[in-house]
Amino acid sequence: MHQALGQLPEDAEYDLIVLGAGGAGMAAALFAALDGLRVLLVERTEFLGGTTALSAATTWIPNTQHAVEGDSPAQAAEFLDHAVGNHASRALRQAFLDAGPQAIARLEAETQVKFRARPLHPDYIQEIPGATLRGRALEPLPFDGRKLGTLFPLLRPPIPEFTILGGMMVDRDDIGHLLGLRKSWRSARHALGLLTRHASDRLRHRRGTRLVMGNALVGRLLHELARRGVDMLTETKTEALLRDGARITGLMLHQHGTRRQVRTRRGVVLATGGFGRHPTRRAEMLHTPTPAHSPAAPGHTGEMHDLALAIGARYGEGGMDNAFWAPVSTRTRADGSTAVFPHFVLDRGKPGTVAVNAAGRRFVNEATSYHLFARAMFASHATVPTIPCFLVADAVALRKYGLGMVRPGGSGLAPYLADGYLTEAPTLEALAAKLGVEAAGLAQTVATMNRYAASGEDPEFGRGSTAYHRANGDAAQQPNPNLGPIAMPPFYAVRLLPGDIGAATGLVTDVHAQVLDEANQPIGGLYAVGNDMHSIMGGAYPGPGITIGPGITFGFLAARHAAQG
Repeated sequence: MHQALGQLPEDAEYDLIVLGAGGAGMAAALFAALDGLRVLLVERTEFLGGTTALSAATTWIPNTQHAVEGDSPAQAAEFLDHAVGNHASRALRQAFLDAGPQAIARLEAETQVKFRARPLHPDYIQEIPGATLRGRALEPLPFDGRKLGTLFPLLRPPIPEFTILGGMMVDRDDIGHLLGLRKSWRSARHALGLLTRHASDRLRHRRGTRLVMGNALVGRLLHELARRGVDMLTETKTEALLRDGARITGLMLHQHGTRRQVRTRRGVVLATGGFGRHPTRRAEMLHTPTPAHSPAAPGHTGEMHDLALAIGARYGEGGMDNAFWAPVSTRTRADGSTAVFPHFVLDRGKPGTVAVNAAGRRFVNEATSYHLFARAMFASHATVPTIPCFLVADAVALRKYGLGMVRPGGSGLAPYLADGYLTEAPTLEALAAKLGVEAAGLAQTVATMNRYAASGEDPEFGRGSTAYHRANGDAAQQPNPNLGPIAMPPFYAVRLLPGDIGAATGLVTDVHAQVLDEANQPIGGLYAVGNDMHSIMGGAYPGPGITIGPGITFGFLAARHAAQG
């Protein structure tokens, strides 16, 4: 079909070259193709999709056609002004708010990249002016991976621990139906349909082809790129940026032992995922102790940053943090690889759980956003060992909600107990001894949490006090959906570590995503989007999808600027 999947083209010239096939890069390539440009998409790993493919692919863009009545550009700007303040450029935030709805409208009008807004998907920081409960966080519609044909194996598979039955993807709606299989005919019918489809898929494919969340968004983008003749290369490394004077005019690419120059008329878009796995910047730019694990895809080595910085690009400054975070738990898989499981919303805020440090004390509102939870781990660790911290649950909570990689239901615990991923004990004192946690502190913490569960109020940290907290709790638990007794033995715990899920600090750009030099002038023909671009959120994480939303939007702006070039 294209050069894509084969060898480097000889003596080739493109209008635009995009480096990195995550959500931002694929969107930039698609928008450029829609504008009639000849586009090359280059990916250094063997899979397309980047971290987007592993994520929920929630896309935070206010005031699209999916917005609810009552939201407005002014309200969204007020929200970001309070959440981000002077930690990032207000001009770039405004460019995002202006162009984001245009980007989504164009995708939905001209392609099969489709979104929807959930009935309830709150901004994370509900306490500040301008926050909303719904309409800003979009999710991709499920996609039939069979439409990709021979391209399907190139799509980065989801994190295995987020699938069931050997590669069947499920979203939050599917989980509800599967858990309610025996409780309603509607759930039984939905679950039966999923299982039948997956059984059919496994006769022909290594995994399920019903794509949801990040795989759905990437699958839709890939399908559209293929339809529009975008050339794609995998397992291809960029070794040099080629210049004519001050302008980028091409690249030196290396694939499977072959090196070739590829020229560009309009420029190069950097969408390689940020500095996260750079061999030295990881330790220099992340918190201490430097996290050993990240649930992100492996391609973000920061190599393109080295090349860009060498020709005058610079990193943004003034952010609250250089990365975005989530608490993670780890486990060695049967093949020897390490599973890194991000604890986003499935367990931390549920009734019957509590997170403690080595003193057995709470240090954070467990129902807060994953970003703030992990940042609190670093802050607490400065005075009390908190890395790892421990997420504790009683038998009722474990059965109802699961705990990390341990799924709801309460069965099949033996492997997790055997390898130490899950710790079990008949009493809190015994659990503390196994974890190396102060027993008196843990006992007092649990007693306090049980009082909070009875009253429905958490005066220490305010767990369950916002709509965001409550949305991730259990509505059946009253008076507070996030607080329940921790009383039924045996007691369980998993170890949590901070894991970086994406770079917040990146290359400084203008409102067209052009990379700027030390004199604040554009480096001709060089753009940066996604986590290669300095985040407009300034290290804050105010809502779900605040990396993918700007990634798509500035991919749109970069492609438009290049097309007008």
